Amino acid sequence: MTAPLPKFVTGSILRHVLTMTAASAVGLAAMFTVDIVSLFYISLLGRPVLTAAIGYAGTLLFFVSSLSIGLSIACSALTSRALGGGQRAHARLLGGASVVLMLACMTTLALVIWPLLGECLHLLGAQGETHALALRYAQQVLPTAPLIGMGMCCSALLRAVGDARGSMSLTLFSGAASAMLDPLCIFGLGLGLDGAALSQWLARSALVALGVWMVMRKHDLLRLPSLAVVRDALPAFMGIGLPAVLTQIATPVGNAFVTHAIAPFGDAAVAGWSVVVRLIPVSFVVLFALSGAIGPIIGQNLGAQRFDRLRQTLRHSLALVLVYVAVVWLLLALGANLIADIFGAQGEAREVIVFFCRFVAGSFAFNGALFVANAAFNNLGFAFYSTALNWGRATLGVAPFVWVGAELSGTQGIMAGYGLGVVAFGITGIWLCFKTLDRLGNQAV
Repeated sequence: MTAPLPKFVTGSILRHVLTMTAASAVGLAAMFTVDIVSLFYISLLGRPVLTAAIGYAGTLLFFVSSLSIGLSIACSALTSRALGGGQRAHARLLGGASVVLMLACMTTLALVIWPLLGECLHLLGAQGETHALALRYAQQVLPTAPLIGMGMCCSALLRAVGDARGSMSLTLFSGAASAMLDPLCIFGLGLGLDGAALSQWLARSALVALGVWMVMRKHDLLRLPSLAVVRDALPAFMGIGLPAVLTQIATPVGNAFVTHAIAPFGDAAVAGWSVVVRLIPVSFVVLFALSGAIGPIIGQNLGAQRFDRLRQTLRHSLALVLVYVAVVWLLLALGANLIADIFGAQGEAREVIVFFCRFVAGSFAFNGALFVANAAFNNLGFAFYSTALNWGRATLGVAPFVWVGAELSGTQGIMAGYGLGVVAFGITGIWLCFKTLDRLGNQAV
């Protein structure tokens, strides 16, 4: 009996892109919205120092999330390729090996970062009470790193098999759990900042429990691997995962530089930047979802050697980026003052938020192009290109622009520099992506 074709090698590419992206975006929106709602709850306590502390700690903890996202890209890429090639049994083993390697990496990361938290917060500019609060929060949340990794791995496996609805349901569940637990822990139990940390523990534990059940029971896509299987999978996993991790952590490195540059302008400015950092993933959730959603589409069609469908995937993804950013930029510009009011932002905090919404948000068209290129390179076997482009954006595309902006126009100049630096890298990424596809297609003939 002939095995059914993998889901993404037939049918409308545009429909696959829209379906996968929409499902992933709904789930991510729930997760990101809970993050910004948590910050909103903390702001209701009426102490800007707490909002700034969350901002500093969040900048560090973003590294942890970025590592898990990078490794989950390896999980999705390897599994989707095996599925695209009709090797489902091998895909199950790769899924199990990916889980083991993810847990090992995330546990190691937490152990390495733990003793460095205080010094890292000092380097970001946190001082006095703000530093003490940020350190306490980071120490409470950092041990959830293995839970974050496991949740990301389960979501990646669901996307790899084409279960967009399942992946969406998983992240929606996590978001709903956090939305209920945040006010209960922060206000109901009277724990304040500590309540926000407790909520993270509970929600992430629930996410892992549901994710493992869905992957194992619904799709039978997880097998406990032997040590030999893990050892054999390690080179391919790290071959994709390591460059993807380096690509992912480039963004928090860039954000860390902005945080450091904005710190001299005071806790109010840092609080405004904290709102912007959390507003970005909520507002541009479709872009973040797109980069993960098209990975399995690219992986399966690469496994099937369908280069015509690979080019269609890139073109449709870029069109979606342009339309979406135009709409979101308009909405942010119109609602800039309302957003600042919601968070009670005044002075420098308000200037940072409003300026970003009105002038900087449009630059995410180029960020979106870079996200699409990243997804393509990671799944085509050229993850090094993603790493080079993202580190170029996070260093050459941030540091000099932000520094000049700070000298010329303070916090508004920093925001302007943050937006302008991505333009060249977005354009270069897409150009290089199509050139790479052409080369691969010629080699396959």
